[in-house]
Amino acid sequence: MRHDTLSAARAVCGVLGLALAAATGVRADVPTIFRDADLAQGEKLIQQHRCAQCHAEKVGGDGSAIYRPLGRINTPGLLRGMVEQCNSMLNLQLWPEEVTAVAAVLNRDHYRFKQD
Repeated sequence: MRHDTLSAARAVCGVLGLALAAATGVRADVPTIFRDADLAQGEKLIQQHRCAQCHAEKVGGDGSAIYRPLGRINTPGLLRGMVEQCNSMLNLQLWPEEVTAVAAVLNRDHYRFKQD
């Protein structure tokens, strides 16, 4: 296949993939681990458990400095693991899907990891 034909074919596949994702509700631009996450639930849990206030107490300011601490969290799995660590240390008693929902919101708002 010629280079220009191959490029056109890739572009069409990309557009079709986005259309399929939109039609099925699958968020193709996010990591697999967060695709089924309930973002509304994650937002509610962040508010309910006062995550921002806790982070502000730990790092000062508005608490956002806690995100991306010197490259420690550099994958979606490590982000979810950090939320699980907060869950365990603070005895929040979140279910696994709730931990994923919180991590998905943090990914959307702060980390912006893309699809795997």
